[in-house]
Amino acid sequence: MTPEDLLSQLKAGKVAPAYLFLGPDAWRRDECRKALIEKALPEEDREQGYTRLDLDEVSLTDVLDDACSMSLFASTRLLWVTGAEGALPRGDATEPPEGLVRFLKDPPPGVTLVLQCSRYDFDGDEKAKLERVRKYYAPVKAVVEFPHPGPLEARSLAQRLAKQLGMTIASDALDLLIEATGSNATRLSNELEKLRLLTTAATIQHVQQLVPDARESTIFALVAALGRRDRKASLEVLDTLVRDGEYLPLALAFLATQFRFALAAKEAKLMNAQAIQGHFSKQGVPMWRARAEQIQQTASAFQPAQMRAAIKLIFQADKGLRDTRPDDRIVMEQFILRLTAKG
Repeated sequence: MTPEDLLSQLKAGKVAPAYLFLGPDAWRRDECRKALIEKALPEEDREQGYTRLDLDEVSLTDVLDDACSMSLFASTRLLWVTGAEGALPRGDATEPPEGLVRFLKDPPPGVTLVLQCSRYDFDGDEKAKLERVRKYYAPVKAVVEFPHPGPLEARSLAQRLAKQLGMTIASDALDLLIEATGSNATRLSNELEKLRLLTTAATIQHVQQLVPDARESTIFALVAALGRRDRKASLEVLDTLVRDGEYLPLALAFLATQFRFALAAKEAKLMNAQAIQGHFSKQGVPMWRARAEQIQQTASAFQPAQMRAAIKLIFQADKGLRDTRPDDRIVMEQFILRLTAKG
């Protein structure tokens, strides 16, 4: 289930005897933790009834023994167990632990158990590890997933948090904030609180001033400048990126996506940002208004043949950056000069 599903269940008064929390998103997990404490523990039991344990320090057997024991100090209990992945046996075995099966067969009244696995994500090499955790704790039916939010979800969350803080944030500032924080919900929350101390109406200048990695010399700014075919701005941003040791292949990856989207928009004869947003959203591609405007800007600056050539230049530049002992500045300057050439 999603964090929103859990919050809805708790609001309806439904508390399961055990939960398995999977995924790295700490912000939404903490939101659910607070709601679960409020619903599972009466106020008089919150001090004595709430216990935090770490499976890197204690065994799962000891945790389950504790969960089955009566407490002299609290009638209801919530055991929050971190490092759940640490209890898995070596090798490929994923047979559920007998103690957990017994616990769930006849759950002690008033006891709620939360097993938290936050070390693994839902894609890449970690996906298989997470699935092994899921199989090991299969007796726990209430599984809540906490993946890092995507750009659209992060944008919606940032708008909600800003509203709660009583502030507004400009659309371009919001885009830069999401880019600078990598859509990380915890970082978004922290940076918005810092911005609120400075202003109630955040602009892109405020974000650049306060948020780490959100200066105009970011990879995002380089992509935007190249998308506008602005040679001077692109070279200025490149100078700072090279000086700061930024990972330039990442900029090229962003730019390749920008040109592919712009070429698709051009071929589909999409005339404005609204049409671009609707077209890609229907195909299941995350697309918000500001992103669609950037794509429109790139599509307007380049003809289809030029965009196809640009994608080839990006590939060549990326290959050049990965060669043995490359001169990053020369490779990127040549790329920018060719990409922004008129005609």
